[in-house]
Formats: sequence, C-alpha cells, structure tokens
Amino acid sequence: MSSRKFFTICLGVFLMSGFAHAQDQPEAARHYTTAVLWQQHSGEYRALCFQAYNFARVSLKAAMKKRDRRKPNCIIVDVDETVLDNSAFQGHEIKKGTSFIQKDWTEWAALAQADTVPGAHAFLKFAASKKIEVFYITNRERAEHAGTLENLRRYGFPNADEAHLVVKEQTSDKEPRRKAVAERYNILMLCGDNLSDFSNVFYRENRETKTETERAQSQFGSRFIVLPNPMYGDWEKLLYPPGQLTEEQRGNSRLEKLKSY
Repeated sequence: MSSRKFFTICLGVFLMSGFAHAQDQPEAARHYTTAVLWQQHSGEYRALCFQAYNFARVSLKAAMKKRDRRKPNCIIVDVDETVLDNSAFQGHEIKKGTSFIQKDWTEWAALAQADTVPGAHAFLKFAASKKIEVFYITNRERAEHAGTLENLRRYGFPNADEAHLVVKEQTSDKEPRRKAVAERYNILMLCGDNLSDFSNVFYRENRETKTETERAQSQFGSRFIVLPNPMYGDWEKLLYPPGQLTEEQRGNSRLEKLKSY
C-alpha cells in the first residue's frame, strides 16, 4: 500500500470518528447554546449588568445613611455570574455534549481565567472607597479556593483574601455563612444571580418561589441586586422530577415544561 493511500485511509477514519463522536453527543446539551451565546455576545447582557450595578451604587449610598453605626459595614456578593463570568466554561461543556461535569469545573476554576461581569469591579472598588468591606460567599468547593482567589486578584477585586472569600464547606446553603457575617458586620446589600444568594425563602423552605418574589419586590434594586444568568441556577431545579437524570431526560423535562398554545 502506498504511503499516500495509507494517509488517505487514516484521514477518512479520523474524520468519521469525529463525526460519530459529534453524533453521540446528547442533543439536549445544545439546549443551552443560545443562553451561553447571549451572555457572551449580546449588548443586552452587558447593559443589564451595568444597570444592576448602577442601581447598586445609588442604593448603597442610601443604605449608608441608615446604617447601624455599632458595626462595620459590608456587602455580600456571590462569585459566579455575579463578579466572574464563566460562560467560557459553559461553552466548553456544550461542545463536550454535557451541561456540567464536576471534574471539568474544578479544572476550570484552577485556571483562574474567568472574565469579569460587566460593572462588578467598578462597583466593588466604589464600595471599598467608602470603607465598606466585601465578602465573597460562593458555593465553589474548598479545592477551588486558591484558583478563585487568584482569579479575583488578577482583576484587583477588593478584599480578595482568605478572610473574605467564603467557600462551601458542609452545605450549599448560604444562610449560615450569611448569618456568621451578620454577627460581626452590618450587611448593607447582597448581590447575586440566584435568589438563594439573598434568602432561603425563595427555594429552600418549600415555599412558592414566585409568591415569595412578589413579597420581596421592594427589596430588588435596593437591598437585593440581581445579575442576569440564563445559563443555570436554582430556578432550573423546578423543571425536573426528583432523582438522578440523564442529560436526555433533563432535556425532555425542559421541553415538557415549555408554555405553548
């Protein structure tokens, strides 16, 4: 067999194997494609982030006038999709044919390459200039602590240190960590992309999420600052039945929950 013919056969096998791999990827994983593209490319995403942090600045000034002077002031922020943009990771997972693999996430966090959420850095620097400390309460794991700190420090975020980065230890419930901060600080504001970043009443206490959101409506834009995240969140859990589901089963559940006519 000539070397040219051998090369042609090998090339054909390679291309066919790549095609087969692409065909094997769950179609359901591609449901997230538009959400990730919107976050990565749309002006509307950036505008909503700037809008959120512009409101935050105005509301923080008002909150400072009513602060409890017996304690130092702070704000609490989530990390992912609140100050760091992980859409590149989500794009990576889609191309693999999945929505999330923990091992991939741990490797991504260690790279410390997440971009910043528009407006986040300027707002937190403004807060620091007013002697307001920033606590980063995140559900990243202890193993991801070092990479997270490196990522925050890369962009010069204030209070990016061991004392102010609070990762998940025993539970993903952030309420105990928020209460621990509240014992020592006057919390002026909370920023997050998930309602669970503000209170447990929205998802964790078996209450109706939309009803609880209506009850808290006066706090959004003042005490609670919400960042846009169409890619993932606690809201998605409401779409699925209990138990471990395959990507395809999750995709079918999403289609079933679509409103139509």
